[in-house]
Amino acid sequence: MSMYGRDPWGGPLEINAADSATDDDRSRNLQDYDRAALSRPLDETQQSWLLGPGEQKKKKYVDLGCIIVSRKIFVWTVGTLLVSGFLAGFITLIVKTVPRHHHNHAPSDNYTLALHKALMFFNAQRSGRIPKHNNVSWRGNSCLQDGKSDSSWTLTKDLVGGYYDAGDAIKFNFPQSFAMTMLSWSVIEYSAKYEAAGELNHVKEIIKWGTDYFLKTFNSTADTIDAIAAQVGVGDTSGGSTTPNDHYCWMRPEDIEYDRPVYQCHSCSDLAAEMAAALASASIVFKDNKAYSQKLVHGAKTLFKFSREQRGRYSAGGSDAAIFYNSTSYWDEFVWGGAWLYYATGNSSYLQLATTPGIARHAGAFWGGPDYGVLSWDNKLAGAQVLLSRLRLFLSPGYPYEEILRTFHNQTSIIMCSFLPVFTSFNRTKGGLIQLNHGRPQPLQYVVNAAFLATVYSDYLDAADTPGWYCGPNFYSTDVLREFARTQIDYILGKNPRKMSYIVGFGEHYPKHVHHRGASIPKNKIKYNCKGGWKWRDSRKPNPNTLVGAMVAGPDKHDGFHDVRTNYNYTEPTLAGNAGLVAALVALSGDGSAKIDKNTIFSAVPPMFPTPPPPPAPWKP
Repeated sequence: MSMYGRDPWGGPLEINAADSATDDDRSRNLQDYDRAALSRPLDETQQSWLLGPGEQKKKKYVDLGCIIVSRKIFVWTVGTLLVSGFLAGFITLIVKTVPRHHHNHAPSDNYTLALHKALMFFNAQRSGRIPKHNNVSWRGNSCLQDGKSDSSWTLTKDLVGGYYDAGDAIKFNFPQSFAMTMLSWSVIEYSAKYEAAGELNHVKEIIKWGTDYFLKTFNSTADTIDAIAAQVGVGDTSGGSTTPNDHYCWMRPEDIEYDRPVYQCHSCSDLAAEMAAALASASIVFKDNKAYSQKLVHGAKTLFKFSREQRGRYSAGGSDAAIFYNSTSYWDEFVWGGAWLYYATGNSSYLQLATTPGIARHAGAFWGGPDYGVLSWDNKLAGAQVLLSRLRLFLSPGYPYEEILRTFHNQTSIIMCSFLPVFTSFNRTKGGLIQLNHGRPQPLQYVVNAAFLATVYSDYLDAADTPGWYCGPNFYSTDVLREFARTQIDYILGKNPRKMSYIVGFGEHYPKHVHHRGASIPKNKIKYNCKGGWKWRDSRKPNPNTLVGAMVAGPDKHDGFHDVRTNYNYTEPTLAGNAGLVAALVALSGDGSAKIDKNTIFSAVPPMFPTPPPPPAPWKP
């Protein structure tokens, strides 16, 4: 009889019962085998099989599998690592828990900090029913009768909303729409930077507050219109008029009770095309909200059609707007508005219009002049040229657009050259501020626009793998453009002879007597009438309310500044100025890792297959 067991090494184990011995016999035999085995030297592995744990000798080496090391070295190494780890953790804990002083090591920190504040200015300028999260404690609902109080205005009775232009309560649609276009442009290019700063939703809310209002100023559901609202409120005080209006009175907007007239226009190409640009650019910002984006595009198309069919300047004929925001031409708005509508729709008819040589010539694209290359609420040509140079750099549409796009690109290069200190197109103050308006008052609004154009164009060149551009025979790096922008914005932030920040609430030394009705009158439950607020206008005391983020008009050509409330040429902020400031700040902000958004602006543009030029005429002998 035999029994089978499982051999632990893989085969059957046979045991014969007949050959089995007693336990004592087996024990003696095993002892003989053990003595025989131990009579020859055994390696460590064999000893570990035969000897119990207590009988093994203490090893002098440690087997790590791939190598064998000395036990002493192994213990010292492990111990050192453990002690080092403990010390590193302890030091880290101390560094994180001990309070320390924070320093702004990089200028970008200042730009981001200033950006937070500059956006808050728009919150303070809101008209209508203020949202709960507005975060400006001294502002409230105001001018809720706009549109209703003027019996001559019949198009729509609801013109509540939008933004007050500056230190008054007038809603000028021309500079307001330019401000919204600039904000939208900056979001399209630098949404990642806004996101990094935590301001993307905020700036989009600001833009939507403006575009919602613009949609009320004309019949936005129609395809064809014959009138739009150009302005709400009036500021003309010439001729000694004492009729209460937005300039004669010094009142908080919340306390206004006098009638606010609505100015409408039937031939206002400049205003309508600029409003079209505002809606078209915003439609790209809100492209993920299809219903709203399409609503904006439709409104932009209607406005642009109106601007082309019923020609004229909105400020012609001695209107109130001519005193404050006179438009010199509408041809630049045709190029600007056409470019934005092309990007918003992809319809090549808008690109054809924007690149029509005749329109460009009327806009002043082929001649210089003292203000050539200066982007402002009045003249958008420089912005349009940069915007269309973008198209050539990234999509290169070719014929039939190439010739005029190349011209715009070359002119953009010339404009960028004119910003550099080595050229004499524009003087500079001793403190380094470029005089884009040739020493006239309120210079900062032009400076911030130039800083934005220089930065965004340098980013275009970088994205197109182009290291720089030529000014005559000399090649300049894109870094030179950024340096120009930085020096100008740094001047505004306080690096100037007066060591003054021209942005309210930024830094330790900034204007305290800003020309602004709401900021200068305390919110003390007292309702001051039209002339009752004059005492606050004329007071030498600082404003009781801080108009955070407001960029004032700026210093004079000698770097001088008078912090006087009644001198608006020094101390009044504007929507258009702050929009350019926001655009420049976000373009310069960050550590350089976030670049422009190269493709979003082209979302609606179809793939381009250049049309070949027409064949030459048949040869005739």
